[in-house]
Amino acid sequence: MHIEQHITTARRIENSLQKCGPEDYEIKIEAAMLAGTHWLNVALHRRDVNPVSKDVFHTYLLTINEFRRLSVADAELVNALADIENIRPPFVRGSWAGGEQAAERALALLRSIRNKALAEG
Repeated sequence: MHIEQHITTARRIENSLQKCGPEDYEIKIEAAMLAGTHWLNVALHRRDVNPVSKDVFHTYLLTINEFRRLSVADAELVNALADIENIRPPFVRGSWAGGEQAAERALALLRSIRNKALAEG
């Protein structure tokens, strides 16, 4: 996917987040992961770390070597997305208490990914 497509999709997801209330923490976490993935790809494509023909979908699907390679390029971005993905199972797939706080953490991580990706544009 091309950079502008990633940006458009990420912004559309983030705009949809505005409709969510505090009780919609599962949707917020899921949306943070989806938008964060697009912003990560923006940063990786802009730096020519990955060509536009090669997108990251989930950090947990990367091989160890690929995770390391991307982490060398920008550990902060890769780890932020991995942190969002780690928040997901207990609150989106599970029923742990503290979902609203987990969603706020996921959204904070999303902001950091977005801000860094946009700062490079």
